[in-house]
Amino acid sequence: MTRATTVAKTVAAKPRPATMAQALQRAMRDAMAEDPTVHVLGEDVGTLGGVFRVTDGLQKEFGEDRVTDTPLAEAGILGTAVGMAMYGLRPVVEMQFDAFAYPAFEQLISHVSRMRNRTRGAMPMPLVVRVPYGGGIGGVEHHSDSSEAYYIATPGLHVVAPSTVEDAYGLLRAAIASDDPVIFLEPKRLYWSKADWSPESPAAVEPIGKAVVRRRGTSATLITYGPSVPVCLEAAEAAQAEGWDLEVVDLRSLVPFDDETVCASVRRTGRAVVVHESTGFGGPGGEIAARVSERCFHHLEAPVLRVAGFDIPYPPPMLERHHLPGVDRILDAVARLQWEAGS
Repeated sequence: MTRATTVAKTVAAKPRPATMAQALQRAMRDAMAEDPTVHVLGEDVGTLGGVFRVTDGLQKEFGEDRVTDTPLAEAGILGTAVGMAMYGLRPVVEMQFDAFAYPAFEQLISHVSRMRNRTRGAMPMPLVVRVPYGGGIGGVEHHSDSSEAYYIATPGLHVVAPSTVEDAYGLLRAAIASDDPVIFLEPKRLYWSKADWSPESPAAVEPIGKAVVRRRGTSATLITYGPSVPVCLEAAEAAQAEGWDLEVVDLRSLVPFDDETVCASVRRTGRAVVVHESTGFGGPGGEIAARVSERCFHHLEAPVLRVAGFDIPYPPPMLERHHLPGVDRILDAVARLQWEAGS
């Protein structure tokens, strides 16, 4: 990060219910008002306001030159954004759904991720790719993927996934201010989650690269991010009936990864379960489990386990509740931790 990311409190205002979608929209609006180099582009982001209405009203306020509807051509959208960033603008791209971004991977891997390294730092790449991602809304194939594994395996990208209204605003402002390219994963099923929040004076949040402990506990650590955070918090509450006091760590960003906060938690509890919607085989949980094992081996009372989406293409809507990690599957994993510890 090379630009200030702290959001100043300018006007005291009473918090009121706001959705994650509203916080994201406000983040783009405030960034565009403060910096004329910030541009928004993507399919239907202008007149329609985005398929999830996250860009609603931005074109009316800032005009078609700064909020631009594009053709249905993701590779072209991202290629255009690369050129804009190279000429000093700060493009914010919306990929309409997670799997719609796959045609743009060539631009992402060949150019977006490598430009700063290729130019030995002479040319920054201040580009944000907003990706509505994950399941839970009854979407069909190509509308509910958790594709973070592809992004975290690509050096040069920052990968962020908010789980709260406050983080949605603060992390998107930080992403837009960054001189590095940021993949901003927006949990679709949390778009309409609400929290008391003051858009006129948003609270400062931890910067990109810092995880936070959402719930303190002593029995085991649930390591998670994005749409799985509220599920893990629900599981932690349910676990009390079994006598388990679970800690919940919200990663907030997968790249950079906050080893310090994660390992401090696991060293306190001695047990860990990684929870995410992406597949288990080749998914982020394998990397996270390896990092925890390497750094916390002598503190572990049991192997690090994973609760993930199954290793299949995303299922039809009627089956997604079985596919997505839920409270029961998380508690089953915690039970296996206890059994391993007693063996």
